[in-house]
Amino acid sequence: MPKVIYIEHNGTAHEVEVADGYSVMEGAINNAIPGIDGDCGGSCACATCHVYVDPAWLAKTGERSEMEESMLDFAAEVEENSRLGCQIKMSAELDGLIVRMPEAQH
Repeated sequence: MPKVIYIEHNGTAHEVEVADGYSVMEGAINNAIPGIDGDCGGSCACATCHVYVDPAWLAKTGERSEMEESMLDFAAEVEENSRLGCQIKMSAELDGLIVRMPEAQH
């Protein structure tokens, strides 16, 4: 199973396995990772799973969709590497993915 390394705003890291096909947001929620809320349940209807993808992984996570771009307008401190965790689906190619959480999701 691929692993994701979630890094909280304060630097605390959590390495967890996330099954293929599950999203980065689902992996965080299922493993009680602090810093990702996922208020809409993963339907790309909010920005409470905002993460910063480590630059080494950006190309592998794909491009933002138009809907994701719209939802990121509601997130604070959006950067070039900002993504919604619900829109990144895990696969073997993403084993070791590193994402950082913003200071706040609201």
